[in-house]
Amino acid sequence: MDLWLPLLGIGGALGLIAYSIMSTHQERAVMRASLQQLDSYEIDRVRDQELLGSLKDRALAPMLKGLTGAGRRFTPTGYIEKTRAKFLATGDATSESVDRFLAIKVVTIVAMPIWLIWVMRFSGLSGILQKGALGIGLFLLYKAPDMILDRKVLDRQQQIQRALPDILDLLVISVEAGLGFEQALDRTVKAVPGALSQEFNRMLGEVRAGSSRSEAMRAMEKRVQLPELRAFVMAILQADQFGVSIGHILRGQADEMRIKRRQIAQERAMKAPVKMLLPMVFCIFPSLFLVTLAPAFMNIANSSL
Repeated sequence: MDLWLPLLGIGGALGLIAYSIMSTHQERAVMRASLQQLDSYEIDRVRDQELLGSLKDRALAPMLKGLTGAGRRFTPTGYIEKTRAKFLATGDATSESVDRFLAIKVVTIVAMPIWLIWVMRFSGLSGILQKGALGIGLFLLYKAPDMILDRKVLDRQQQIQRALPDILDLLVISVEAGLGFEQALDRTVKAVPGALSQEFNRMLGEVRAGSSRSEAMRAMEKRVQLPELRAFVMAILQADQFGVSIGHILRGQADEMRIKRRQIAQERAMKAPVKMLLPMVFCIFPSLFLVTLAPAFMNIANSSL
C-alpha cells in the first residue's frame, strides 16, 4: 500500500503535465488555423509568424541551407561548376537541385567515419571481410552521388542520341515543305516530346528572348555535351555562314545520324555475348552441371558400393 500511493501520485502528476501540454498545443493549433483564414490579419508576435509556416520551411530549409554552405566551403575549386554543368546536361537547371546534391554529398562524407567506426568496432567482421566491407562502404559513400548523377547524364544523352535521326527527318520534311528552320523546329518540338525536344524548345525560347541563332545553338550544344548534336550544330552554323541550303544540310545530317545509330546498335549487339559470358560461367553453367551430372555421379557411387 505504501508503494502504490507514490506511484499514483507520480502518475497523476504526469497525466496533468501531459494534459496541459496537449491543451496548449491544441489551443495554438486552433489559433494558427484561425489566423490562416484571415488574409488581412497581421501577426505581431514573431514566434506566431514562424509557426504559421510549414515544417519544410521552418526545419528542413535551414538544415539544407547549412549543409549546402558547408559543401560550398569544403568542395575543391571548380567542383560546383562541374556539378552545375552536369545538372544542366540532365535538363534540371534549378539551383535547388545543385544545393540538394551538395547537401547529400556532405551527409555521405560525414557518414564515412561513422561507417569506419561501425565496421572496425561493432560489425563483428574480421580479416578480409572487414577490409572488403570497409573499402566498399567508403567507396560508395564517397562516389555514389557522383555516379548516380553521371548515370542520369548518360541516360539523357542516350535518349537524345536515339531521337536525333527521327527529329531530323521531320525537320527535313518541314523545311522542304516551305517552312523556315525555326518554324519547322517549333512544329517538330510540338509533335515529338522528349529530351531533345526540350532542348530545342529552350533554344527557341532563347532566340525569342533576343539571342542569335548561333549563340542559342552553341549554348544548347554546351549543355548537352553530345558529339552527334555538336556535329549537327556545326553543320547548321556553317550553312548559315556560307549560304548553303538548310534542307540539303538537314537531309545529309539525317542520313549520317541514322547510319551512326545503326552502327551503335550493331556495336552493342557484338558486345552482348562478351557481357553474357560471366553470368553464364558463374550462374548458369554450375546449375546446369549439377542437374546433368549429379545423377550420373550418384549412380556411379551406388554401383561402386
